[in-house]
Amino acid sequence: MSDTARAVEVTRVTKRFAETTALDDVSLTVDRGEIVVLLGLSGSGKSTLLRHLDGLELPTSGDVRVLGQSVPGLKGRGLRALRSRVGFIFQQFELVGPLTVLENVLTGALATLRGPRLGVFSYPAPLRRRALAHLERVGLADKAYQRADTLSGGQQQRVAIARALMQEPEVLLADEPVASLDPESSEQVMSLIREIALDDGLTVVCSLHQVDLALGWGDRIVGLRHGSVVLDTPTDGLDKAQVMEIYGRVATTTSELAAIATELVDVPVPHL
Repeated sequence: MSDTARAVEVTRVTKRFAETTALDDVSLTVDRGEIVVLLGLSGSGKSTLLRHLDGLELPTSGDVRVLGQSVPGLKGRGLRALRSRVGFIFQQFELVGPLTVLENVLTGALATLRGPRLGVFSYPAPLRRRALAHLERVGLADKAYQRADTLSGGQQQRVAIARALMQEPEVLLADEPVASLDPESSEQVMSLIREIALDDGLTVVCSLHQVDLALGWGDRIVGLRHGSVVLDTPTDGLDKAQVMEIYGRVATTTSELAAIATELVDVPVPHL
């Protein structure tokens, strides 16, 4: 497959924080339009790997290429230009609570504007129309002028999705986007992300720790443990028992196995 068909290429990346190795010789490729789940326990390296794809972390060794560009080699304007093509959805939403829903969505377009903006009407009319269209898409057009911090958790995450879409991204990263949501809201948010990704041809890399949700949502699962890739396979034909077996093989003590059983909780599979 040609390099142009790949959205992400991670080559032998190691990341150390003092004495801790967060990523250990990780290699990974993600094709354009593919929906990939990074699956693993807390501390397995999922979030660290995602942050490398957006240049929020730099590797101790190895290389990361996103949309054909070597991320560690980018600085200033070049890095900002790449980030404008990569949307990021965070676990804690990262909305500005006192601002309206619409203004939060509009902040996703700040990279295309010069100077600070204060208030909805400081943004050009075409951007306001586009932001409202994205809110319509995530089912929240009626909340446009409501304060963001008055919404439920699931609604706030949908606002965060609309904000990411304002960038018109080619790659969408999501770091545990439903970790703080109830099962019903989790299903709705994950189904929405997948629907948008398929409609827009987006490449998605999403970290999760729920096996059932990962199996029902992603095209492919990449399992991480102690900073290493221990599983990389399409979800088609894969079942929970097989995934748990992989985790069990790399666990070294009974207490580790108990931790896996506790953390990999069941979440209803989205109906797609």
